[in-house]
Amino acid sequence: MASFSLTVDGKSLRTERTFPVIDPATGRPFAEAPDASREQLDGAMAAAEAAFRGWRRGEARRRQVLLACADAVQARAGELARTLTQEQGKPLARATEEILGCAVWLRYTASLEIPVEVVRDDPQGRVEVRRRPLGVVGAITPWNYPVLLAVWKIAPALLAGNTVVLKPSPFTPLATLQLGEVLRDVVPPGVLNVVSGGDQLGAWITSHPAVRKVSFTGSVATGKKVAAAAAPDLKRVTLELGGNDAAIVLDDVDPKAIAPKLFWGAFANSGQVCSAIKRVYVPEPLYEPLAAELAALARAAKVGPGLEEGVELGPVNNRPQFERVRELVEDAKAQGGRILAGGAPVQGTSGYFFQPTVVADLEDGTRLVDEEQFGPALPILRYRDVEDAIARANATHFGLSGSIWSARPERAAELAPEMECGTVWINQHLAILPNAPFGGAKWSGIGVENGPWGLLGFTELQVVNVAR
Repeated sequence: MASFSLTVDGKSLRTERTFPVIDPATGRPFAEAPDASREQLDGAMAAAEAAFRGWRRGEARRRQVLLACADAVQARAGELARTLTQEQGKPLARATEEILGCAVWLRYTASLEIPVEVVRDDPQGRVEVRRRPLGVVGAITPWNYPVLLAVWKIAPALLAGNTVVLKPSPFTPLATLQLGEVLRDVVPPGVLNVVSGGDQLGAWITSHPAVRKVSFTGSVATGKKVAAAAAPDLKRVTLELGGNDAAIVLDDVDPKAIAPKLFWGAFANSGQVCSAIKRVYVPEPLYEPLAAELAALARAAKVGPGLEEGVELGPVNNRPQFERVRELVEDAKAQGGRILAGGAPVQGTSGYFFQPTVVADLEDGTRLVDEEQFGPALPILRYRDVEDAIARANATHFGLSGSIWSARPERAAELAPEMECGTVWINQHLAILPNAPFGGAKWSGIGVENGPWGLLGFTELQVVNVAR
């Protein structure tokens, strides 16, 4: 099995204990990941605190380091992508896109300015509003896009002058540990530390006295625990949590034309995207034609191990999530749902493969509609008027994103302010950009990532008031 190590203070660090990492395409372990001890985490925090004193000075140098990180990641993209596919399950082409996306995000972030605002400048004095770094950032990432979402945190945190202790999900720690290894000779010692372990390690990070900000991406339930753990020390938090995105189809669309975009907006990464389409509201006259088109696409999608040529959808990442998807689909059947495609695990494999599933004739109030499935199962719902569809789309604790589909984009855009979510896409979904803020309303999160807005989330205001 391949060997992996922590990155602490710019050095490789072994651990006494390890834990297995499962290949979701086989359901069997294929590697061991280091399990960091409390003492090793303390060492990473101490290294980050010591490095902060020098790293916070010299914005131009920090930009150059981010650009060098982008070059290093791009040079090792093939190796990182293969590891990512083995531990996460996504097709190799999609894993490669994720790694190359990291280079894009790093280069874009390096181009951002840290603003200095002058609110007074006259003979009596000058008042500037500056942005200063917070200190040590504890970054905790999920298993669906582990490397890219790590870079969403690393890049702005470092540019702002912070140092980072990063912990990936125990389901997908390996490519992130490799990322730490790739960047050891690029980032100064102590500035970026990568540790791996279970949930207890995450709890240690969120409560650690060295941490001044926690940036967390994951479930709502865990996000609430992170916020509670950060509160006693008044740590700043950015929480990017779950979603139950609604796609609202208006009555003027061509079902055949929009079906592929809707399908991939829902089933990309086997549905394991926080901002994927999780439910589709369709007007009665278009309901059966659009449902049939989506079902045909689901039946035609090639499902298999991510390292096989031509595979479009890989397995669900881990057994608990696989069982959750199966449970929700079985409940949908019991509630009268009509299975148009899929509806069961793929037979003849020990991996966590679930057939792309389209379910018709469900109502709001059923679990597959109301909960975040985070897997390859999509409910299609009827509506009679647009106001009702929007009200039903908003009747949830979630508020990450959503989309509206129309032959007239301006008509759909007029409805966007009625949607209670952080992003509304028109005639598209999952169009996430490095230069646009991404975050949620309600239980879907606090704060945003990406763009100058995400960068400023890793800073705090400081007023410099000079009397002349």
